[in-house]
Amino acid sequence: MSLTLIFICLFVGLLIGSVGIGGVLLVPTLTLLTGISVYDAIPACMLSFLATGIVGAAVFARHGSMRWSMALWICAGAVPAAYMGAVFLLSIPATAVKLLIAGLMVFAGIDALRDSNRIRVREGNIGRLALVGLGLVTGFGSAISGTGGPLILVPLAIFLGIPVLTAVGLSQAIQIPIATFASIGNWMQDNLNVGLGITIASVMVVGTLVGATLVHRVPTEPIKKAVACFLIVAGASLAVMVTLSN
Repeated sequence: MSLTLIFICLFVGLLIGSVGIGGVLLVPTLTLLTGISVYDAIPACMLSFLATGIVGAAVFARHGSMRWSMALWICAGAVPAAYMGAVFLLSIPATAVKLLIAGLMVFAGIDALRDSNRIRVREGNIGRLALVGLGLVTGFGSAISGTGGPLILVPLAIFLGIPVLTAVGLSQAIQIPIATFASIGNWMQDNLNVGLGITIASVMVVGTLVGATLVHRVPTEPIKKAVACFLIVAGASLAVMVTLSN
């Protein structure tokens, strides 16, 4: 792994652990800088998110920021959806997958720029069916885009009124079942480079550990806004490049 990719993996891990968005940068980076195909990059990145999810969830749980009752219902929806997303991945044109990733980048960026002081809800006011549905959408979308879970879950959870810190904590936990069952699906499809996934994970966990620790100690809103602007520009640029190349 080059120094450039080591830095990028550290940076992405830091963002995943702190503000819950960042994993979407990993697949485009691998495909653009190393020439790895999107079909190889997505399964490897999904496997790496298993490690970041375990580390992130452990840190949030230690700080008392994990809502396990909500996480379990979200994961119940994410498990079958992640497996199905991995099964369908190879049947989706590479161009469509790249445009989906670009769209998710722009969506996440725009959502992160919205007012953080939105109406919040109490945990008990969110029904179990709604949490399972949230898991279904997050699991399938993450498996076919290689984004791990936080990118989709955090904006949707905040939109539903879940506090930011709780949403980021849930996004750490949901990476575990999504990465596990998506990786099983990819492995059964003979589409998983285990060595590449472990290499990426070994670097990203360091950034995730630092990010998940910092989020409980320093204000992350300025970082979130900066990342949001970057995601919008990068997502739009990726969409233009993919469109022009076809």
